[in-house]
Amino acid sequence: MVKNHLRHFRERQLLTKAELARRAGISTLTIDRIEAGAPCRIDTKRKIILALGLKVTQKSKIFASDSDSGSKRGKNGSS
Repeated sequence: MVKNHLRHFRERQLLTKAELARRAGISTLTIDRIEAGAPCRIDTKRKIILALGLKVTQKSKIFASDSDSGSKRGKNGSS
């Protein structure tokens, strides 16, 4: 489970999941999964951040515990 603040920011902007998904060019199901704590690709994070009107450098506002899976690599020798 990945901690994020996507639902908070989406609701603060009065956006439905469908509207955010349309703006980001991704599926509503993807938004639902991310809000539930599922991990997602960096490109998907970028699309969401931009769709919310933020800069990519502000990603920590949405994906607070964001390690982009880079620091988790190598623990068991796999990527």
